[in-house]
Amino acid sequence: MKRCLTAVLAAAALASPALADDNARYLEESRALAKSLQGQLAPLLMNEIKERGPDGAIGVCTTIAPAVASDLSRKHGVKVSRVSLRTRNPVLGTPDAWEQGVLADFDRRAAAGEKPDAIEFGEIVTEPAGRSWRYMKALPVMQLCTNCHGPADALAPAVKARLQGEYPHDKATGYGVGQLRGAVTVKRPL
Repeated sequence: MKRCLTAVLAAAALASPALADDNARYLEESRALAKSLQGQLAPLLMNEIKERGPDGAIGVCTTIAPAVASDLSRKHGVKVSRVSLRTRNPVLGTPDAWEQGVLADFDRRAAAGEKPDAIEFGEIVTEPAGRSWRYMKALPVMQLCTNCHGPADALAPAVKARLQGEYPHDKATGYGVGQLRGAVTVKRPL
């Protein structure tokens, strides 16, 4: 099932102009939240790598990233987090069924040549807990990410040791630059 954000929004516009306006607003808000999360984390990671090395920067993802996502969630009345099909932290990073489907579609879209940094998807869904706006924005692997997410045999010994200590069930290695390692996900109750 190929998902295209433009097609979903166009269908909503045909169904109801008011719904299309809501979808457009939810989309822009979700994009802003995803950008804010990444915008806050990237400089912290770079600074920690510069000051303490890649193994020292793991704490940014362990403690600071969940705190930033939680803060954004509380401030905006939504749930913001990062998920992946290959989790590092299964407690915080395991995708639900909807997210798994979107991540699988993101992988197909990237394999078909779509630029990973442009891949996103959002829609209104009805789930057992009620209706929600759901949004995901792909997280491509940048060179910086390969310090901790690159091929396991290429990771520095200190990084391997820290990852083993922090994440004994880690599955988030083996990535190359440009691959998708997961997504920022936003869930807004309606």
